[in-house]
Amino acid sequence: MAQKPSIPKGTRDFGQIEMARRNYIFNTIKSVFSLYGFQQIETPAMENLSTLMGKYGEEGDKLLFLIQNSGEKAALAPEKGLRYDLTVPFARYVVQHREEISFPFKRFQIQPVWRADRPQKGRYREFYQCDVDVIGSDSLIGELELIQIVEEVYRRLGIRVCLHINNRKILAGIAEVIGAPDKIVDITVAIDKLDKIGVEAVNEELKERGLSYEAVAALQPLLNLSGTSAEKLEALKDILANSEIGLKGVAEMEEVFDLIEATGVKLNIELDLCLARGLNYYTGAIFEVKALDAQIGSITGGGRYDNLTGIFGLPGVSGVGISFGADRIYDVLTELDLFPKELLSATQALFATFGNEELYYALRWAKELRAQNIAVEVYPEPTKMKKQMGYADAKQIPFVAIVGGDEMAQNKVMLKNMTTGEQKLVELEELIQSINR
Repeated sequence: MAQKPSIPKGTRDFGQIEMARRNYIFNTIKSVFSLYGFQQIETPAMENLSTLMGKYGEEGDKLLFLIQNSGEKAALAPEKGLRYDLTVPFARYVVQHREEISFPFKRFQIQPVWRADRPQKGRYREFYQCDVDVIGSDSLIGELELIQIVEEVYRRLGIRVCLHINNRKILAGIAEVIGAPDKIVDITVAIDKLDKIGVEAVNEELKERGLSYEAVAALQPLLNLSGTSAEKLEALKDILANSEIGLKGVAEMEEVFDLIEATGVKLNIELDLCLARGLNYYTGAIFEVKALDAQIGSITGGGRYDNLTGIFGLPGVSGVGISFGADRIYDVLTELDLFPKELLSATQALFATFGNEELYYALRWAKELRAQNIAVEVYPEPTKMKKQMGYADAKQIPFVAIVGGDEMAQNKVMLKNMTTGEQKLVELEELIQSINR
């Protein structure tokens, strides 16, 4: 007996219903990106390992999918890998094509990425990211536009969210004032896990990473400041008074909040000093978005990176971007039953027939309707009417045009509304009008 076929763990097939829903997400996000002047690019699924390694921190590097054999001459060790995210390939793209693009360069990219992670709910080994970045400008207008994009995307999708924001300069300042400036990477990697493993486990990890007991103790009140975002920023000015980089981070956050207020952003936004984002390339503002009505973790994240292109030979080019996790957004929309019902009825009408003569007649009418941009199908064989109606029900097709002898002679069909059950004889023009209504 043949073995039942399967697919790798952490990957999925997508049927017609899933694809209709996924395209709804992608099209919604694309339309908002375009409103702000971002244009689409694509990069290869695989990159040279020299492009990928060392850009994601020690935790991220462990999750790279390495390509053992790329069809070229066998190498002693893998030289290529599947992309881990879209940001690093984007930085490589900017450097490689810098003579062809204009700065500031505003691009979006919607493609799959791969991570050798342990599959679980909301976490897959192959998943899509929807990235939007602007590079070549230091202006905090970039941060504002990304926040506005988050607000509009989730407004259109109907998901209530909270945007958590912090600044890596503030975290660097905190590392300075607790006497551990050389441990900024260890601090960010550890506290980024706070929501997942809790305070005690984070403190233990900080100690394992070489922070002294005094430094860990000094970190606690700083990460647990209470009050509004404005009150937290005021408190940080005193705490970080002796840290130039920390105060610069506070000033950047104040400017971002001023821009938010000035432009009337209504999004729920919280200054979250425990937000770290574990990727090493972030240098300024960092973001994470969480759904308020579903427990699934971050569904959007990103931040400012000041010198990512410098790794590839183009120093001093600042960028900021965010990534929408399409797969997690899908899970939230499914859990909250927020997908539009009409997504499942892409076909607007089905022609059902009794015989071959009627079938040819239906094919001619279907051509006329498609010329009017109406999506129609012709059932491919004149079988029992019950079977043809069952097909329309299964695909949630709202109208069935039944082609019969007498009606066909009058250049008419019997149009059935599958929702109300109403039937009426119609000519071609009335058929088009009825479907369009």
